[in-house]
Amino acid sequence: MATIKKSTANEKKIINTELLVEKMRKLPKINYSVVLVILLIGASFLIGRLSAQVEYLKGGGTAAAGQQPTAQQPAQQQQKAAAEVTKAEIKDLLSDKNNITFGNKNSKLIFVEFSDPSCPFCHVAGGLNGSLNKQMGTQFTLVADGGTYVAPVPEMKKLVDSGKAAFVWMYANGHGNGELATKALYCAYEKGKFWQIHDRLMTSEGYELINNTVKNDKANSGKLAEFFRDQMSVNDMKGCLEGGKYDDRIAANMGVATKMGFSGTPHFFVNTTPFVGAYGFKDMQTVVDAALK
Repeated sequence: MATIKKSTANEKKIINTELLVEKMRKLPKINYSVVLVILLIGASFLIGRLSAQVEYLKGGGTAAAGQQPTAQQPAQQQQKAAAEVTKAEIKDLLSDKNNITFGNKNSKLIFVEFSDPSCPFCHVAGGLNGSLNKQMGTQFTLVADGGTYVAPVPEMKKLVDSGKAAFVWMYANGHGNGELATKALYCAYEKGKFWQIHDRLMTSEGYELINNTVKNDKANSGKLAEFFRDQMSVNDMKGCLEGGKYDDRIAANMGVATKMGFSGTPHFFVNTTPFVGAYGFKDMQTVVDAALK
């Protein structure tokens, strides 16, 4: 009897094992090809996102149409170590007839702005693109929009217009699409229209046009000239841009920027004190007041 029971028990074990194997066979088979395709799609998406972010931070790309970049506080707004610049070098910029300058060359207070018309933080500092200021962070929301940020460029212009300061504007590549717009600023300066064209460029419409339509394509000179129709003769602007009169200023300005420790746009100097990023005018006030004493 014991032998029969043992045999029965072993038989049950065999039967149970066979049932388990049979159930496993009936389970749905995994389609490894489908899984592999899904994994590859996911990896491609992540790599694409990373590449786009890297390209934007390098300043070599632009935001997609209708999409604004997010604030890059660590990369753009932290004060960075810059090459030591002398007062003589600052005055030389003001005296150079090739540069865009305003104000008395003997002013005790000299502002220098290295800028890129396609750069979002340059627009923030320009104070004429309030919607972009808000998108870049609450710390950049203009006073006029209920925030605390005082854009520095309009305040600098007020001091220049009042005879208390001088100002130098120079190009530096901070976002990659501002070369043709920079040449437009030189064309405008030649006609005594710099601030009119500058302020038009610094609007939300200007930002959109520069980054998503015009970019650096000379073939779009007519579109840019039309954009300034109310500020300057379309024919004068178009002819100046297409003639390439100021094509050499891009490289020349970048050479000066590099020499003076440029590390990102906007890059300001208040006399010899650097402010790298869209610092508010309140951050510069102490240096300004000391220079005017």
